[in-house]
Amino acid sequence: MEIRDRKTELNLREIMHIIGKRLWFIVLVTILAVSAGGVISYFILEPVYEVSTTIIVGKPPNYVDGSRLYLEDLNLGQRLARTYGEIIKSRGVLEDVISQLKLNLTVKQLKDKTSVKLIEDTEFITINITDTNPKWAVAIANKMAEVFRSRVIDIMRVDYVQILDDAIEPKLPVRPRFGLNMVVAGALGMTASIFVVFLLEYLDNTIKTSVDIEKYLDLSVIGIIPMMQNK
Repeated sequence: MEIRDRKTELNLREIMHIIGKRLWFIVLVTILAVSAGGVISYFILEPVYEVSTTIIVGKPPNYVDGSRLYLEDLNLGQRLARTYGEIIKSRGVLEDVISQLKLNLTVKQLKDKTSVKLIEDTEFITINITDTNPKWAVAIANKMAEVFRSRVIDIMRVDYVQILDDAIEPKLPVRPRFGLNMVVAGALGMTASIFVVFLLEYLDNTIKTSVDIEKYLDLSVIGIIPMMQNK
């Protein structure tokens, strides 16, 4: 007698039946995962704040007939913007910021907190600082803009460096993102629990119902003996 492999054929109804049998387990694991994500985000992960300041570097706006910029000056400023970005993160600038603010940071640590964004097709440069203390983040960003302004004038001999926007203290952290962390944790918990449910089903070779006999043993059921309670 040939016995068919019960693990090779699963239709949609059987899949739903397998999930339904252990739905309580899936729900429980998902709830626990969401709760764990919330606890870790709120009580374990330290909030990180981000601030930014914007600088424009170039020659003063010169106008022709009071309306048009000299394109040569604008194009030169755009080409040099990447160089200015490297100067901002240079050792000299970072060491001056650390010294003036008396920061308990190494040059590498401060560099890791710093990112520079060059706004395309403009002479604008944005300095971003991330820190667990929003007040220190503001202080570092504004001081870095000041130090860069003084240094770039000496190094590059530019005529015009202007701080457009000072950094201001943020109200909310950028990390951790509590809602996103809980959603991701819940999705991972649900996925893992469903995987475990199907793994348990795959490892279970027992015959439980008359339907299993007909399906997997290819035998006809001619009678059923009901379960009797002992009295």
